[in-house]
Amino acid sequence: MKIVVLDGFAVTPGDLSWDFLKKYGETFVYDKTPNERCIEVCTAAGAEVVLTNRARITAELLEACPTIKYVSALGTGYDMIDIKACKARGVAVVNIPAYSAASVAQHTITLMLALFADLNGMQQIVKDGMWTGIPGYQYQKVPFCELDGLTLGLIGCGNIGRRVADVASALGMRVLAYTPNSHENTDTITFVPLETLLHESDAISLHCPLNDGTRGMMNAALIGQMKPGVRLVNTSRGAVLNEKDVADALNAGQIAGAALDVLANEPALPENPLLTAKNCIITPHIAWASLAARRRLLGVIDASLADFVKTGRGLNRIV
Repeated sequence: MKIVVLDGFAVTPGDLSWDFLKKYGETFVYDKTPNERCIEVCTAAGAEVVLTNRARITAELLEACPTIKYVSALGTGYDMIDIKACKARGVAVVNIPAYSAASVAQHTITLMLALFADLNGMQQIVKDGMWTGIPGYQYQKVPFCELDGLTLGLIGCGNIGRRVADVASALGMRVLAYTPNSHENTDTITFVPLETLLHESDAISLHCPLNDGTRGMMNAALIGQMKPGVRLVNTSRGAVLNEKDVADALNAGQIAGAALDVLANEPALPENPLLTAKNCIITPHIAWASLAARRRLLGVIDASLADFVKTGRGLNRIV
């Protein structure tokens, strides 16, 4: 087989190896392939297997390179792959679910804690020579809110959301969740309509896929239904937010704080209003990228390719 990795640097900037792919055939690994060069790269290699992190797999690419038989997302999300075009051409599409659930859940909780307790601000007070209990110290200058008794709302509740719920519950939070499909309540999660979640949550964390139904869903209309002073966390996909509406709500104080690991365009465009919005924490889409998670990702790619060679299917088949 001829295997092309379009943007391998995202998964391993040198600390892990793609050498395991060589047992399946000739391998071409590119750090990052611009979308406009994907056709050139794949046709030059005669690609049969294509692995992609964010490079787009389009109908035009599949038409130009009919040798492609198997496409794998280098992660859980696959919104960069034209699923209809792959299905029409009989191209197998797989993704890598659950590999980063522990890491993303941990980062989600880290971001939420940062919104309720400003460690940087506390550290700066010490550097400025201040301390609790001495004249001039003002507790209200640095956010430190107790989570016990507050309500966390999860929009989307798969593997990651459920892990977040377990930790939040251990911290004493009440956890509500909304998903388009019905679910049975658990010891830590109560499933409710979206309107109820928006009205009752002190913090909202997004764990939904990006699709036609969720793109831009976090807009002014939805924000208007939220409890004033809510905190917002997003570790799903940046385009789930209407970024201008969220920035406006932050600047108006309608949302007390946002912590985002993802943006609609990555890296951030200079004109992104969230970069200058009040009380907005942005991390560089890193929640999935712990060494342990990336090792698991490569292991699943290996197992899935082995299954494809043996059965013609591949693991975690989407189409």
